[in-house]
Amino acid sequence: MRGWRQGRYRGSIASAPSPARRSRRLAALGGALLAGTAPGAVLAAEVAPLSTAFWTDPQGVAGFAIFLGLVIFSTTTAILHLRQRGRWMARERMLNAELEQLRDAKDRAALLLGSERQLIVSWSGRAAEPRFEGDPTVAGEGAVMRRVLAFGTWLAAADAATLESAVERLRERGEGFSLTARRVGRGHVEVEGRTVGGAALLRLRDVTGDRADLLSVRAELGTLQNELKALRTVLDAIPQPVWLRDAESRLAWANQAYLDAVEAPAFDEAQRRGLELLDAGSRADAHRHRLAGERYGARVAAVVAGQRRILDVTEAPSAGGSAGIAIDVSELEAVRADLQRQMQAHVRTLDQLPTAVAMFDAKQRLIFHNAAYRQLWTLDQTFLDARPSDGEILDRLRTDRKLPEQADFRSWKTGVLSAYRALEPQETWWHLPDRRTLRVVSNPNPQGGLTYLFDDVSERVRLESQYNTLIRVQGETLDTLKEGVAVFGSDGRLKLSNRAFADLWRLAPDTLADQPHIDAVIRFGRELAPVEEPWIDLRGAVAGLPEARMGLTTRIERRDGSVLEAAAQPLPDGATLLTFIDMTASVNVERALLDRNDALEKAARLRDDFVHHVSYELRSPLTNIIGFTQLLGDETVGPLNPRQKEYAGHIMRSSGALLAIINDILDLASVDTGVMELACEAVDIRQTIEAAVRGVADRLAESALSLEIDAPPELGAFAADAKRVRQVLFNLLSNAIGFSSPGQTIRVQARRGGGEVSFAVQDEGRGMPPEVKARVFDRFESHTLGTRHRGVGLGLSIVRSFVELHGGRVELQSSPGAGTTVTCIFPDGGAPTRLAAE
Repeated sequence: MRGWRQGRYRGSIASAPSPARRSRRLAALGGALLAGTAPGAVLAAEVAPLSTAFWTDPQGVAGFAIFLGLVIFSTTTAILHLRQRGRWMARERMLNAELEQLRDAKDRAALLLGSERQLIVSWSGRAAEPRFEGDPTVAGEGAVMRRVLAFGTWLAAADAATLESAVERLRERGEGFSLTARRVGRGHVEVEGRTVGGAALLRLRDVTGDRADLLSVRAELGTLQNELKALRTVLDAIPQPVWLRDAESRLAWANQAYLDAVEAPAFDEAQRRGLELLDAGSRADAHRHRLAGERYGARVAAVVAGQRRILDVTEAPSAGGSAGIAIDVSELEAVRADLQRQMQAHVRTLDQLPTAVAMFDAKQRLIFHNAAYRQLWTLDQTFLDARPSDGEILDRLRTDRKLPEQADFRSWKTGVLSAYRALEPQETWWHLPDRRTLRVVSNPNPQGGLTYLFDDVSERVRLESQYNTLIRVQGETLDTLKEGVAVFGSDGRLKLSNRAFADLWRLAPDTLADQPHIDAVIRFGRELAPVEEPWIDLRGAVAGLPEARMGLTTRIERRDGSVLEAAAQPLPDGATLLTFIDMTASVNVERALLDRNDALEKAARLRDDFVHHVSYELRSPLTNIIGFTQLLGDETVGPLNPRQKEYAGHIMRSSGALLAIINDILDLASVDTGVMELACEAVDIRQTIEAAVRGVADRLAESALSLEIDAPPELGAFAADAKRVRQVLFNLLSNAIGFSSPGQTIRVQARRGGGEVSFAVQDEGRGMPPEVKARVFDRFESHTLGTRHRGVGLGLSIVRSFVELHGGRVELQSSPGAGTTVTCIFPDGGAPTRLAAE
């Protein structure tokens, strides 16, 4: 039995499904139940094995119980799901129907919103973002949603401020509003604000059509009414009477000034009583002008508040009547008359002024000019009386070449005429072609136009230029002076000084800039020149009593050995001029001159001794040699052979030349020492020339030269030393012979006239270059110039000395290849018996 049970048990176990398999089956059953599948088939399929297992296996019983619970739970859940699913489907059908209704409502709302241009803005709470629905172009073409709430960008300023305040109250307190706002461009917008279901709603609707026209008309009417009220308020405030008349010329309205003028308490009273400001004739004239469509204007007399006044009345036609105003010009007439008298007086005064004055009106037309203006530009009075413009006058003056020369006259003219637009006076300077200088002042007139003032400052400019030049020259002159110059004022302080003064006393620029007192200057000076006496004198001259001041000169010796000559000179303005001249060189020269004078006196004595010695110690033996040579040549002591005669001739010629040189030297020494005396007598000009020519006749023949004398016999005689004149002519002829070539001609010419007698000796030699001409009259200057002429260079020196001793002069004309002409000019008249050569 036990074995059977065991076998049966094992068989049950073996035939029962595994746990995994049971789990899969239970899962399949649950899935089928959840999926809504009928559980019958599944249950039938699964119950059989489970029931078998249940009865065969204890564990199957537990599994079956669990399975059964799951089946019951699944069945219950499925039943509940089916019921809920039915409810959901019913709810879905209800929601779909409601959705369709909402869609229809939305379409109708969109249709209503699109029926006109409008925009709705809503806020679900105070902090909520706005929601926009509708057309944003209600705020203007191209507007976006966010720009709509920026009311100031597309609405009038006043309306934008009002709307912003209303929206703020709507969102905070739920206060509704309705208003019409004006856009910045054209058109109006209706704005309505209200609360709906706890949300703030703002509706913006464009106003068009008749309503827009009505709003425009209302706005324009309000503006006109406000303007009319403002105009009447202003008219009531002005002091001039103003009135309106109807088509029948009856008084329709008048301001307060009109009522005061006719002494009426109110307009109704004035209208009822027919109180008129103008008389009947003036009103009739005004009525005729109105009927003709013309403006009436006249100056009339009227009684204003019981007083007779002069009124300027203007009445112009208007729609349905006319409007008029009266301006009281009584005081203006009195002022005008007084102004006319003053202007006439000013005209008479301006005509007497030397300054040219011209006035131009706002149209740049000449309205006044004085006589000086007309004389300045020499303009025709007829031209000026025609009231030319400023530009025409400038063109006229430019044509007459009276304006400053300008490269671009148009730009210059534009600059001149720009003064009409200036606010302040302008000053310019005109430099005219006739060397005059004008100071031109253009002064704008208060009532428009310009006044020109032309002031001829040529003389002032010239004097100022001369003064400035004089000051500069004086300053430069003082600074270039080697002498120290200082000017001290009446208070004893330094006012002016030059660089030499500062250098002399070593004064720093800072010290000079402080204008030191004379005592301070003396303290600096004593360091360089300690001697007291000169400084005491200078201080007394500068800082002494004005009555006791006088000029003085003193000498100051400085430590460095230099010597200054100080001079003080009082000036007319109370100042004192001090000058310091460095006399060191002069003192040294003075001392040297004294020493040299002593030396010259000694040299003069030695020269006199030398001349005396030569005269007696050298000339006497030479005279003996010449005398004995003549005796030998004359064969007085016996006959000579030819060679001896030749030697004797050479001795004679050499001795004669040596004697001539000695005589020239003695003559020059006599001239230099001033001991030569001229034996003045009547000298025949022709005979003197011939005597000189005889002295050189042999030399002329030897040199094969010809001589021409141009001296008319009627020249006569003149007062001179005949011997010295012959010596002058002899030297000139000797010099001409020495520089002439064979075959050439020497000419001697004599002329008289103009208080002078001239002798000219001309040769045809080689002539002299400029450098030789400059030294030809110097002593011992001998220039052969390629000729055979020899000499010690004293001939022309003696000529000049003798001619100048007579008070004449020597002229030389020579150039290479053109010969030489020497002219000696003597004064024609008596000559002193003794002349000293300088």
